[in-house]
Amino acid sequence: MKLYLLCSLLVLTLLSIANAQQKMTMGDTVKTKKSTKTTTPDTAMAGIDMGGMLMMSSALSKNLPMGRDGSGTSWLPDASPTYGFMLGGGHWTCMIHGNFTLRYTDQDISNAGHRGAGKLDGPNWFMGMAQREIGQNGLLHFNLMMSLDPLTEGGYGYPLLFQTGESWNGIPLVDRQHPHDLFAELSASYAHALSEKSDISLYMGYPGEPALGPVAFMHRPSALADPDAPISHHWQDATHITFGVATMGFRYGEFKIEGSSFTGREPDENRYNFDSPNFDSWSTRLDFNPSENWALQVSHGYIKSPEALNPTVNVYRTTASASYSRPFGDENSFDATAVWGENKVPLQDGDNSLLLEGNIRLKKFDLYTRYEFVQKTTGELNLNTLVYGDDSIFGVNALTLGINYDLFKIGPLNLAAGGQLTWYDADSRLNSLYGQNPIGGEVFLRLYPRLTKPMKM
Repeated sequence: MKLYLLCSLLVLTLLSIANAQQKMTMGDTVKTKKSTKTTTPDTAMAGIDMGGMLMMSSALSKNLPMGRDGSGTSWLPDASPTYGFMLGGGHWTCMIHGNFTLRYTDQDISNAGHRGAGKLDGPNWFMGMAQREIGQNGLLHFNLMMSLDPLTEGGYGYPLLFQTGESWNGIPLVDRQHPHDLFAELSASYAHALSEKSDISLYMGYPGEPALGPVAFMHRPSALADPDAPISHHWQDATHITFGVATMGFRYGEFKIEGSSFTGREPDENRYNFDSPNFDSWSTRLDFNPSENWALQVSHGYIKSPEALNPTVNVYRTTASASYSRPFGDENSFDATAVWGENKVPLQDGDNSLLLEGNIRLKKFDLYTRYEFVQKTTGELNLNTLVYGDDSIFGVNALTLGINYDLFKIGPLNLAAGGQLTWYDADSRLNSLYGQNPIGGEVFLRLYPRLTKPMKM
């Protein structure tokens, strides 16, 4: 009952915001020329003039489109669809977006093993962004991202076969996806345009996301319709919630190089507090967008003591990814992402992961798929070392197929119904625990913003 009341409250809150958006006047906004370099804080809001319509620019460059922004300081293709609604007034432009899914999931519908579980839950996140110009060349930007996972998921998270990472009541979370903290991002950034082709930027978050890995899964258009986190999450983009991060970046043309100092320890079991910032880890990332349809990145970082239950274990993480986005027709698009990630503990072989995912948007339909391969160790799966060995590595494959269909509109939001199936194929040594080829399934209702439209000036 508490979950249903919470859902009702969220819907009412979003509708109130939508109503405020429709009533908001823009009397103090002045039309600008197409070049954002001609605007000043005294004449217009920060953004890009599209023939009398205003869109936000990128958070880290006045001369790049909003579609390039991923999570933290990461890049998506410029052609990526953006789902959210804009607000504005005075010198500021703002946008709100998010995702809320009410669902029932069963992670072993055929009862092949005894590690699956079922649950009625509601994975979610909500985000607000605000930006304004500072002088002729500066851009100030703020992000606030929150999740009600601590209420809808509880400390134990939700069932997800072969998922690992973090803990609850001092016990490793295995076959569960941990809940995200109430505050998932609270960040500020400043970008200074040296020219139309180059910028320098500073990003600080508490929490925030360092320059390590691809765009976090919940912000990728190729993954938006899938309620589940990838089981390769902790090999690729798990640092997206970091309590203490500072990133410096330099862009020239379609290249960007970044360096971060951040806290290596993952969030603790108290999902409502702010953890201690230590700035004991580092990362660097190179981004390249060769065209409006592609975004490429490689990154490497040192993560000190990420897991509280294994405080002496440090990890070197290396990732590479490619994202592709192609709009076709009105509100139709194809989005895909490929990610490779490796975790390496000193004096041990590295554990690898591979993710391939894609989404086809056809008006009201989202058809999506995700394939993953990830190497999990005895320790990761919390297995008996006397039976499975100390240093054993187990390959896990997972293939997901799913569909969303928009039922109707609620203000600026869509309510969609959907479902998906996930087929697992793991090392045969794990059959006594998981069975052979277990299948996970779920049905859900999903509430999310419609495609972002420019504001009238």
